[in-house]
Amino acid sequence: MGLRTPVALTRDDGGMAEISDVTDEQRYVLTVDGRRVGRLDYVLEGDMFVAKHVVVETAYEGQGLGTALVRHVLDEVRETGLALRPECPFVVYFLREHPEYADLLEDIDDVDEVS
Repeated sequence: MGLRTPVALTRDDGGMAEISDVTDEQRYVLTVDGRRVGRLDYVLEGDMFVAKHVVVETAYEGQGLGTALVRHVLDEVRETGLALRPECPFVVYFLREHPEYADLLEDIDDVDEVS
């Protein structure tokens, strides 16, 4: 897909978080103050974006960074016109909590059918 420019997010504590697509690694990388602290691994299968795995370091959990990462990636999936196959439980959870992204799911009537 290829993110054109990194997206910067200002955190409540004043720290700077950035999300960028590292296409040769097939992952979106989340950095905080220049340090990699999370990622969303993916595979592209034709016009299907397969969200494989989301990881956020334990020290950064509970700060909304995983949610910001998934939201950003799904917004990019929508912009590029790809369909989504979520294989990661966190992405499935996000979709259940944010039904406004259900249109990305190709040939799936209900997020509950995704495992």
